[in-house]
Amino acid sequence: MDNVFTVSELTAHIKTLLEGRFGFVWVTGEISNLRRPGSGHVYLTLKDGQSQIRAVMFRQGTRNAVFDLDDGMSVVCRGRVSVYQPRGEYQLIIDTVEPKGLGALQLAFEQLKTRLAQEGLFDPSHKQQIPFLPRRIGIVTSPTGAAIRDILHVTARRFPSIPVRIAPVRVQGIEAPQEICDAITLFNAMDDVEVIIVTRGGGSLEDLFCFNDERIARAIYASEIPVISAVGHEIDFTIADFVADLRAPTPSAAAELVVPMRRDLVESLRSLRTRLVSGDRVGRQRRRERMQAHIERLKDPRRRIEDLRLKIDDVSDTLAGNLRQTFEVRRRKCENLGDMLN
Repeated sequence: MDNVFTVSELTAHIKTLLEGRFGFVWVTGEISNLRRPGSGHVYLTLKDGQSQIRAVMFRQGTRNAVFDLDDGMSVVCRGRVSVYQPRGEYQLIIDTVEPKGLGALQLAFEQLKTRLAQEGLFDPSHKQQIPFLPRRIGIVTSPTGAAIRDILHVTARRFPSIPVRIAPVRVQGIEAPQEICDAITLFNAMDDVEVIIVTRGGGSLEDLFCFNDERIARAIYASEIPVISAVGHEIDFTIADFVADLRAPTPSAAAELVVPMRRDLVESLRSLRTRLVSGDRVGRQRRRERMQAHIERLKDPRRRIEDLRLKIDDVSDTLAGNLRQTFEVRRRKCENLGDMLN
């Protein structure tokens, strides 16, 4: 019994051996027994069909996670093997976790999309009408990117007199979401901005991911000014696209949707003026013809009076003749009756 260890000594020795032998390892398994105490750490069990291992992700590591962990989720974890000496249990201290079979950013996108949809942020009834001819356009984007150049080129070509106000922001990185939210709030405080375009050019999923930030989604939803989202290319979709009042496939398309062609409007006005003048001319001619027809049907009042006088005279003569004839008949009748009495 030369080498007798205390429990603590043996556990410490095992801890040294394990940590020195394995270092950082990648482990795949299914999450179970997930717990999130008030400390901010995440405790869970990784398991497969035959075994399981306890694991912990400290608060510093959870801040870098872009998606939410949940029981039943299959993940791939990077961590270091350690021993929790008070219980003599070995565990995995995780510093990186990825969903198995689906990228972390894509999973975070799907999780947030589902949650915001359930809250009603994508409800079509909440979407505002885009003004036909805005007094001023507010653009939230990088002042040096391709998106702003495309939009300014299109607006200058289609309707150069519409003013544009630019809120310069970062469109990539951890500072970008808050700057974009602040720009939307700034435009809402102005009286002359009638539509906002939130935009940037194309990029990878990582480049565009700031537009999947929940803060931007809620800022767009709360905006009293209609918001057009034009992020990336036609195949790219972000959370901002679903919340916005209108989604444009590209920055150039956003400018085309919000700015009509001045030339087309001028031609339309000319056509309407021609039709108005022609319609007025035709209408006046028809009214003249109708009036003339009424005049022709209407006789001279003096002739009408003369006709009435002649009719009165005719009736008077007829009446007088009838009276004389009646008087004569009765006179003769009286004479006959007198002769019969004599």
